[in-house]
This record gives sequence, C-alpha cells and structure tokens, in this order.
Amino acid sequence: MGYKTILTVVTRQGQTAQLEAAIALARREDAHLDVFCLGVDHTQTGYYYAGASAYVFQEAIDRAMASAEALETEVKAQLAPEDIRWSTESAVAQMGGVSALIAQRARFSDLVVLSQPYGEGAAPDAEAVLEAALFEGSCPVLVLPHGFTDVAGLGRRVLIAWNQSDEALVAVRRAMPILRAAEAVEIAVVDPSPHSPEGSDPGGALCQKLTRHGVKADIAVLAKTLPTVSEVLNRRAAETGADLVVMGAYSHSRLREAILGGATRHMLERAPLPILMAR
Repeated sequence: MGYKTILTVVTRQGQTAQLEAAIALARREDAHLDVFCLGVDHTQTGYYYAGASAYVFQEAIDRAMASAEALETEVKAQLAPEDIRWSTESAVAQMGGVSALIAQRARFSDLVVLSQPYGEGAAPDAEAVLEAALFEGSCPVLVLPHGFTDVAGLGRRVLIAWNQSDEALVAVRRAMPILRAAEAVEIAVVDPSPHSPEGSDPGGALCQKLTRHGVKADIAVLAKTLPTVSEVLNRRAAETGADLVVMGAYSHSRLREAILGGATRHMLERAPLPILMAR
C-alpha cells in the first residue's frame, strides 16, 4: 500500500517550497493532493475592556477569513498548471480549534507534508499543525527542512532511528512503502541498554521483519559520543549519505520535551534532511 492521499496545510502566504514539495511527492506517488488553507485568529477576547470584545472578535474573524481566502487563491494559482489530482479547502479557526480541524483531515490522509515547525522561516502556527496531525490525526508526517523541494530521490537511503519504542515501530510501519523501494536502509540504535527487551541483539527483530518485506536493511549500534541522540543521528545520516530519517515522535510527553528537550524536539529543530515521523 502506498500514499494515495497526501495532505499539506498552509497557514500563511509564501509557503511555496512546502507546496512544491507536496506537489512533487503527489506526482511521484500518483496520489491525490489535498491542500488545507487555514486562517487562524490569534486574539484573546477576554483581555479587552468591557463592551469591546464583540467588535474585536468580529474584526479578528474578518481578518482570518480574508487571510484564508488569499491563501486559497495563491494555492490555486500555483496548482492550476500542475498535472496531478488536487483539491483545496479553506477554513478559519481560533487557536483552540486548530487541532480539531487538522485532525479531521489528517485522519483520512496517508501522509501529511509540512515544513519544520521551528527556526527562522517557520510559520507561527506550524508547531500546532504538526502536533495536531501526529496526535489527534494519527497520521505520519513528512517534515521538510525550510526551502526543501527536491523529493524526486527522497527515500533512496533511509536511516531508521530505533529505540524499541511503540512510536518508533509505528513510524517504521507507516514508512513501509518508502522502505520497500529504498536502495539501502540502516537501523541506527544509539547506546542501547543491555537490559532492554532486545537484549544482546538490538535492532535484530526489526531487521528480520523488514527483510521479510523485501527491505535491504542493516544495523548500526552507535555510542552516544555527542551530547544528544539527535546529534549522533544527524552525524550518522551524513556519514551514510542518508536522505531521509524515519523515527517515532514524542516518546516522552510534549511538555517534557518543550521544557527539557528530547530527540523529537531536537531533530525538528536541527535536522538538515527530511524526517518521517509517526506515533
């Protein structure tokens, strides 16, 4: 089974690189591309003086509606000459309602394509969109570095970040169409515990599973010689020439990762190559 419904979400004008990548991926996978244009109202009406809230609320909604309409017009102009199947939809939501809108569409998609939610150039609502697709939508997300559009050869050499978690296993299963087509797949296990369920053979059961699916997989057990797991993974990806990392998302809670950091947060902030995440 491949990716036959691909979703991408735009929340501001100028997200052309993300849309170009989604178009190219839909063409490669012979998939239908859904583009969701979301206007977000960021106002907090409870903070305004008495009597003004209704006026401020209406003005904010009007601005969000105008933004969503402008987004959809821009997206349609970019999609019109393309030779793929596509559709667009626009909507408006306050910040508290973003998750429900994204989840409703992500649930029935095979893959969501988004840009990195952190760093210079990230859209203000990118983090909320990504987490809604992962948590409420239960959909795998392909996260692209800012400005990345070259998806033609994506997935030739894949690095799987394996930590024996449920989230990592879900990510591998969701990435199976890519893994089957890959020229080389490496299962990277960073500093495994000798007391783990896999014992003295970290990654062995996963490698066997993938091999039975026709995936050419190898295992690399890596020492944590850098301060964070994400740095070890990024270095290994560079050494092996990987063009995609497959990993589980948020094995720890989002709150913990926001405060203390974690592999998911660090990879989303620093990874120089695309990441396919799921949970």
